[in-house]
Amino acid sequence: MDVEVRELGIKLFMDGADIEAMKSAYERKLVSGFTTNPTLMRKAGVSDYAAFAKAAIAAIPDLPISFEVFSDTFDAMENEAREIASWGGNTYIKVPITNTKGDSAVPLIRRLSAEGLSLNVTAILAEQQVKEVAEALAPNARAIVSVFAGRVADTGVDPVPLMTRCVALLKSKPQAELLWASPRELLNVIQAQETGCHIITATPDLIKKLPLIGKDLHEYSLETVKMFYTDAESAGYKIT
Repeated sequence: MDVEVRELGIKLFMDGADIEAMKSAYERKLVSGFTTNPTLMRKAGVSDYAAFAKAAIAAIPDLPISFEVFSDTFDAMENEAREIASWGGNTYIKVPITNTKGDSAVPLIRRLSAEGLSLNVTAILAEQQVKEVAEALAPNARAIVSVFAGRVADTGVDPVPLMTRCVALLKSKPQAELLWASPRELLNVIQAQETGCHIITATPDLIKKLPLIGKDLHEYSLETVKMFYTDAESAGYKIT
């Protein structure tokens, strides 16, 4: 595993739906797990949801991978959850905290968790939502609680105090992990680690930046100056 990743002190999950990029990250031991969602799959050109998921599980049989239900009724979500669970692997079932009408998925989360299904409760932005999920999870259930800290920051709110409190809310559930979702920059990895978050997601582009952690800023400044100089030279720019 790359030294930068190994020394992070937090699990890094690749977020995306590019099967080749996922395989590469798995083979290189760059990450500890993977997350997907229907939006990422659509952007990646996935046309057959189940076929993609089964291929990913076959290629990555031991690390956790999350696949999301996408129906809008809780009965249909429950059926989809059981189908995803039947695919095997180290699979987590992503269940949104509400449906599109804003109805809470907590009763469904409570049922599925009690039956021992591994859940990734997603699209959470509010502390109260984390509290409700924590109360609904079975005592020793495997679960990931995904708080979209990046989207919280997009509203002008500092997500760090929120995530610190959310970590505390999950203390009573030893196998429940808090995930910092939708990071915007490498700094978020450090922030997530400092709050006590267990997991942070990252796109391949963010993963590529990991070697920058701890980089000497004077050296980085010089590299930036050289980049501007080289690009101006290559473009043939003239001022006088």
